Amino acid sequence: MTGEEYVRAADRALEETYEEPMSLAAYVDRVFENPGLASHAAKYLLEAIEAAGTRTVVEEGEEKQRYRFFDDPGNGGEHAILGNTEVLNDFVDDLRSIAAGRGKAEKIIWFEGPTATGKSELKRCLVNGLREYSKTPEGRRYTVEWNVATTEADARGLSYGGDPTAVDDENWYQSPVQAHPLSVFPEEAREALLADLNEQLEEPVPIDVDTRLDPFSREAYDFLEERYRRQGKDELFSAITDESHLRVKNYVIDVGQGVGVLHSEDDGSPKERLVGSWMHGMLQELDSRGRKNPQAFSYDGVLSQGNSVLTIVEDAAQHADLLQKLLNVPDEQSVKLDKGIGMDVDTQLLIISNPDLEAQLNQHADRNGTDPLKALKRRLDKHEFGYLTNLSLETELIRRELTSETDVWEAEAYDDLEAKIREPVTVRVKDAEGDLRDREFAPHAIEAAALYAVVTRLDEMDLPSGLDLVDKALIFDQGYLQEGDARLEKDEFDFDDEADDGEHGIPVTYTRDTLAELLQTSQDRHHPDLPVEDVIMPRDVLNALADGMADAPVFSAGERSEFENRVVPVKNHVFDRQEADVVEAIMHDKRVDEETVAEYVEHVYAWETDEPLQNERGERVEPDPLKMKVFEVEHLGRFTEEAYQGDLPRESVRKFRREKVITALNRYAWEQRDEDFAVEDVDLGAIPVVKAVLESHDWDDVRRTFEDFDPRQWDDPPSGTETETVKEETLEAMIDLFDYSRASAELTSRHVMGQVSYRWD
Repeated sequence: MTGEEYVRAADRALEETYEEPMSLAAYVDRVFENPGLASHAAKYLLEAIEAAGTRTVVEEGEEKQRYRFFDDPGNGGEHAILGNTEVLNDFVDDLRSIAAGRGKAEKIIWFEGPTATGKSELKRCLVNGLREYSKTPEGRRYTVEWNVATTEADARGLSYGGDPTAVDDENWYQSPVQAHPLSVFPEEAREALLADLNEQLEEPVPIDVDTRLDPFSREAYDFLEERYRRQGKDELFSAITDESHLRVKNYVIDVGQGVGVLHSEDDGSPKERLVGSWMHGMLQELDSRGRKNPQAFSYDGVLSQGNSVLTIVEDAAQHADLLQKLLNVPDEQSVKLDKGIGMDVDTQLLIISNPDLEAQLNQHADRNGTDPLKALKRRLDKHEFGYLTNLSLETELIRRELTSETDVWEAEAYDDLEAKIREPVTVRVKDAEGDLRDREFAPHAIEAAALYAVVTRLDEMDLPSGLDLVDKALIFDQGYLQEGDARLEKDEFDFDDEADDGEHGIPVTYTRDTLAELLQTSQDRHHPDLPVEDVIMPRDVLNALADGMADAPVFSAGERSEFENRVVPVKNHVFDRQEADVVEAIMHDKRVDEETVAEYVEHVYAWETDEPLQNERGERVEPDPLKMKVFEVEHLGRFTEEAYQGDLPRESVRKFRREKVITALNRYAWEQRDEDFAVEDVDLGAIPVVKAVLESHDWDDVRRTFEDFDPRQWDDPPSGTETETVKEETLEAMIDLFDYSRASAELTSRHVMGQVSYRWD
């Protein structure tokens, strides 16, 4: 596009965001058409979250519905909150109760968790989501602006000492605290309006606007009321709220306008941080009535900025002195600006802290009934963020930390996620000479870092017999564990719901910093033709993570010892993954085609049901015992000749066919079976034993297929040997099938063959 076209596109974006100011009556009519436009703070936040919809995720091995709002869709996923879905869902449930005035209205929502668990992302995600929602027609947010300018030069205007004869638009002043338009109505009239409005709502959360005008707006209202009362106006409210004095305008929610954020570095007295400060130097000029004028107040406190939507206290342990002063805000919805001036506020209070706040709150716990912080603790509704315990989520998070990727991973099936988990990552860095070079994290390298981090966060006390922490991590991520052709669902394992999974472990910041250091250090290896020194292998990552703990102040001595001991099963699992890549690459042209598998399953099905098959000529034939035997012996590799009497199966084979193949068919297809049933109608990949045939091979398959292959010759195979041919084809297959580079394929295959050589004979 040209520059002018970009400017016009920006014009259109603003046209869709902002509206022309309207009269109070026009606003009320619009509210009755779309009641959500008048929602109070908690209800508005709830509606913004729900408007984005939900999606299904698997966390800790269980399917959960996740609100897409927390994926930061309006900002391209940049500040998505990964994981902690159950905690976020509980937060939304609390919002629903607060918005409806059921039980938790007096609560202050508290998010606690260790560093690098996504709490700061929550703040950014809330700000982004509310900003984008307020730009939509359904999410418009409105406030009021006033004009009390007069043509009489000596009359007092509602300006900051400005010229009252200025042009009209310069005399409009917006409520500095986003006052709700319905707060203009006298209490009795407002209650009647809300009753009529709530009657037509189809949802259980009513609209509740129980706030008076803010002091600035009250000053304008009182000035106009006095003026028109002196003139003897009969329709006093209509005169005060005439379009020449009052307009309703929409605004885009952002920090400082509908969202108040108190940062750890903010200072000042408690009152200044909460509601703002009085500018004493202006009082004499503006105090025309012998009392403090609300114009002299600086509305920069966190409650003032967050009025009408959301107030966040970030790193709350730094503002512990404020928390008790917030106690009555949810109940009374009011704060004191000064002795003579108060302000109603409607905002959802949310505080964020590390675990150190809880230590401060519990400092007097041993005093029981005389604990001075007891009332505060009762008001805080805690939601705990934990470290991620899903391999896929931790992999996604690490990739975000290392690259500019922001897309949220969504997948129809776990296979799609698994493909992302194993992917290589290339990062361009500047070396010591100032030259740009590409460094490659080989396939499974980021996966290795993520798996190790997750394994350090899991409780081993509830491990069922025969499982290790890697198994638990895989179950939490997939929802099941695949052992050969058996698929064991999470429900079949007895994991303790009270386990402290995710409460401690390696934070992503440590992983990120370690990987960033690896990017700047060439690996000590060489190859005559390939840039292997630029490849970071999974074992490089795991060694660096484990070795670096000795100098990392973030870990205690006990944690270092515990975490270092957990690296071995991770190394073993990652090697298994690399080994599977190499075997599949060697055998990629030798896969059993789906037609052969389908023929086998069809014959087994006919064998079990005593139903004849139909051949290509349309003739009815009996299932072929030899075909089934050949498939089971050669392709499956499960049985030897001794398992058959001639071509007829013995009991072990019959049991296998019934329990593995037929049971799977029944599970996936029996309900849909009719007279036109055919095995082609079944998703063969969904049957574990069939899936294993279609997707995996082992070294026995390699032996049978390549009789002269010798893994001990892999590093430098003699010219003209079968090993040379197999290696060349394998490296090409690793590049094509699994996204290896030539260098990482060489290094990975050498590593695998080095281990296989020891057991080849």
